[in-house]
Amino acid sequence: MTEELTPCDLTCPSSPTPGASGPKETGFDQPIFSVLSGGVERRRRPQEEREEEEEEEAETSPAGTTATADAESGIFSGEFEVCVEHEAELDWFCGTERKLICSHCAIVGPCHGHTVTPLATRVTAVRNRLVDVCEKMQLQALRIERFIEQTLTDKERKLQLAATSAREQVLAQVGAVREALEEEEQRLLEEVQREEERVEQCLLTQRAHWSQALASLTQTRSGLVHTLTHTPDGQLVTSVQEIADRVEEADGVGEPCDTEQLSLTRGCSDSRLLRGLWASAVLLGPNAYGSSSLRFDERTVSPLLSLSDDLYTLTFSPKKSRQLPQYDPARFDRWPNALGSLSVSSGTHSWVVDVGQSGAFKVGVCYASLERKGSGDEARLGQNERSWVLSHYDGDYSFWHAGKKEPLLVARKPQRIGLLLDWTSQTLLFYEADSSAVLHSVTHQFGAPLLPAFAVTDRSITILH
Repeated sequence: MTEELTPCDLTCPSSPTPGASGPKETGFDQPIFSVLSGGVERRRRPQEEREEEEEEEAETSPAGTTATADAESGIFSGEFEVCVEHEAELDWFCGTERKLICSHCAIVGPCHGHTVTPLATRVTAVRNRLVDVCEKMQLQALRIERFIEQTLTDKERKLQLAATSAREQVLAQVGAVREALEEEEQRLLEEVQREEERVEQCLLTQRAHWSQALASLTQTRSGLVHTLTHTPDGQLVTSVQEIADRVEEADGVGEPCDTEQLSLTRGCSDSRLLRGLWASAVLLGPNAYGSSSLRFDERTVSPLLSLSDDLYTLTFSPKKSRQLPQYDPARFDRWPNALGSLSVSSGTHSWVVDVGQSGAFKVGVCYASLERKGSGDEARLGQNERSWVLSHYDGDYSFWHAGKKEPLLVARKPQRIGLLLDWTSQTLLFYEADSSAVLHSVTHQFGAPLLPAFAVTDRSITILH
């Protein structure tokens, strides 16, 4: 409805065109005046003549009653057809004031100089617009009908198929996991049962053996006590060899000792499948764990490393800093190590380290009692009983504890390595943060609170949150 209408120039020339005919008192150019009003005589028709004609039309009209009612309602009344000021037909439209006007209003009246349009032209334009709008609405209605009947119907059909397929996929995946878990559960329970029976048999054997040894030892001791207290001196002296034989027999009983054979093997219930599922549930579940407060402990950072202002990034410095930091008993002075600020002695905790393109680093945990000074193995991560680390050096990934190396098979070089420490189960797990794939896990009876431990000798590593 914003289409521009072509305005008509109703400005009269300053002097009449020679030879033009028309009433002299108007002073207008005849062609323009004729276009506007259809002749001056029509506008100057006496009011009485118009009234007589209207009465005759009302009397002779077949629908006189209806016409009279319409006139009374204002539909065809003079109020809407005749200019009150000039008593001329309202056959022009003023675009500036958005109202109907007569030709006098346009030429010499209040709408002089405005943008005006013949009423018929305006009506035609409005009707054309309405036709265009109706056609557009009809086309839109057709498109809506097509969308409802075809697109939405097709979507509903596809929705049912997709939902059915999704349900089947979920059931299939859960079924496969459930089947694998049931098989793993059965295998582990049988393994635990066999191990339990083995240990029970060992205990029974040991109990029978040492019960017999105890009875023999008690009998021998009782005999020797009786000999000591009831044998005359002369007989006692002559019975020395017999006494020696009985003592030797008692010495042959030996000393009982506890062995690993008398305990359940810890690995009998170990399952890589269960560890992976447990780690995924902890890391990806609704109650995922995280240690947002973890930073590098500035006091522990080696002089071979530089620490960022936010305490999140460690960078290896090829040479020692010219200005050594102030002495601190907590600081590593020879190895490029640093510890985290979080002490773990309960609950479940995880943190992620961005190792980026570093070609040499270690990440893991250690006791707070780890040696900090010197270049010996007691201060070197993974080379003592107080630290557990995953190491990457020269393209090789391995797990280190107590100086023992366990090579790891890593499918792709991880950019981010996560650590998951569950104190309840005494389990430390290393995983690739991007895929949650388990790199290595270890179960150990930790005897003291643990601290995150780090080392880097190439580029930088960063604790992520």
